[in-house]
Amino acid sequence: MKKRYLLTGALHISHEGRLPKLRKGAIAIEEGRIAAILNDPQGSAFEAFEPVDMTGRLIIPGLINSHTHAVLLALRGTVEDIEGNLVYQYMVPASYLLEPAERAAIARLACAEAIRCGTTTMVDPLRHVADYAPAMIETGMRLWLAESCADAVTTEVGSGAYRFDRAFGETFIKRTKALIERFHGTEDDRVRVMMAAHAPDNCSPWMLAKVKELAQKHGLRRTIHLSQIISEKLQVEKLHGCTSTEYLAQNDFLGEDLLAVHWTFCNESDVETLAETGTRLIHSPASMSAKGPHPLPIKAILDAGVRIALGTDNMTEDMFQSMKSALTLHRGAYGRSVSPMPNDVFNYATLNGAEALDHNGIGRIAPGMCADIAAIDLRTPVMTPCLSAISNIVHYGHPGIVTDTMVAGRFLMRDRRLTTLDEGTTIDEAQAATDAMWTRFAASGADVPMPVRDMPKPTEGIRR
Repeated sequence: MKKRYLLTGALHISHEGRLPKLRKGAIAIEEGRIAAILNDPQGSAFEAFEPVDMTGRLIIPGLINSHTHAVLLALRGTVEDIEGNLVYQYMVPASYLLEPAERAAIARLACAEAIRCGTTTMVDPLRHVADYAPAMIETGMRLWLAESCADAVTTEVGSGAYRFDRAFGETFIKRTKALIERFHGTEDDRVRVMMAAHAPDNCSPWMLAKVKELAQKHGLRRTIHLSQIISEKLQVEKLHGCTSTEYLAQNDFLGEDLLAVHWTFCNESDVETLAETGTRLIHSPASMSAKGPHPLPIKAILDAGVRIALGTDNMTEDMFQSMKSALTLHRGAYGRSVSPMPNDVFNYATLNGAEALDHNGIGRIAPGMCADIAAIDLRTPVMTPCLSAISNIVHYGHPGIVTDTMVAGRFLMRDRRLTTLDEGTTIDEAQAATDAMWTRFAASGADVPMPVRDMPKPTEGIRR
């Protein structure tokens, strides 16, 4: 039986329309949902619930990371500082070089970081997802999982070859069907599956049609990397004589159920098409700005009213960094403006994420909603002085201000202590998995620069 909690003494964020407002009230949690918000619980049916004193804290909707690759934390602190085609020369090879247990170890680390950040939902498309899905599920996170489908042989693209192979593509279709059968709707619907086409350059019209067909058959959301990197742009122009957006439009792949990620090389005509079809931008501004501000056409996107949600993408699960980067980039589009406001960007990470996933039970705090919440410590230097808590969170927030994270009424972190993971073991196992992967990478003979390491390996004398 799930625990029944009564959270008292805190402020919480209540969305009135689309405007987040701070409100008082005790929050009663029962059967994984918010049962009620009460001015005075004494004498109510909720008085007997287990009390949890949240004095000095602000309860927010759990943050929704609408695009991440948990396993690619194995690349953290390396490819950000290397030139080259990071997707095909590093990310794709890394996803294949890891062993199943190593993928699981790094995915657990990603969940630990996400929980410490107050993130309650992760959308994770990659390869070999079945190897690490159970490890993520065990942490208690709310998940959308997807096997990234492609029928160009992605392992060969890094060396300059594009070769389409239907048998290669069928591998990912089969894995996706297995994911749906095994995981979709499990854990009281805490785990869902999504359809993912990797990118326009490595998906033929046949593959796009297969992905859409399966999505419609099972009622699933879809995602794709769109106009992500220059090699994608050039390959689509070479193969189809058009932009990536035009290619997807020609194949009836756009739509409000599509979470299209990045938009780096979209032009204003593309943005108009994407806006008209209701296609959603999943922006990962921090990850995409590691080598300078992400150069997507953000002014045209904002002016067109495109619906935006946030992700972290690679090498981090820090949604505070994403919110802060989005605010900076989006304001820069208007020449050092104060538009958008922190409220808007906070919604990117909450309300908009829930809408992108078509889940009306997350992203807000209200009776009947899933108890997916996080608590912010208002009595910390970074949150003080505090006139606007939301402004402080978006401009200056970091994972250290989060004290508690709850998903479906279960504490995944309580008073800054993870409850579903052994943090020390998680860190050690992820480090060992990463070291093993880079050893294999170096031995593979790949003609790409290897990262410079300034840290000794644990076996070479790090004291713990």
